[in-house]
Amino acid sequence: QVQLVESGGGLVQAGGSLRLSCAASGGTFTRYTMGWFRQAPGKEREFLARIYWNSVSTYDADSVKGRFTISRDNAKNTVYLQMNSLKLDDTAAYYCAASINYGLTYAYWGQGTQVTVSA
Repeated sequence: QVQLVESGGGLVQAGGSLRLSCAASGGTFTRYTMGWFRQAPGKEREFLARIYWNSVSTYDADSVKGRFTISRDNAKNTVYLQMNSLKLDDTAAYYCAASINYGLTYAYWGQGTQVTVSA
């Protein structure tokens, strides 16, 4: 069973950048399709992007296309989310998750990292 720990969140001004990391342990990392989600207060959880074991990625949220980039380093058992041109609406708790069925469902979740974008 894989354990996930996110890091890299914080306070950033609008227009700035952050890179989130999600370190995996306790499993064979390449078995998992990895995803990033976020949830803002009072809103439903939003799926942002997924990346397969071979680094092929897809983005589901139109709001982040062109600004966010998902990547992974299988040697380091880590998935990243590079976030550029941050907006106030990007303020949320960000979560990484792992799927063993190519992203159909995500069974394993990290604890989340908070991103706050200020004006």
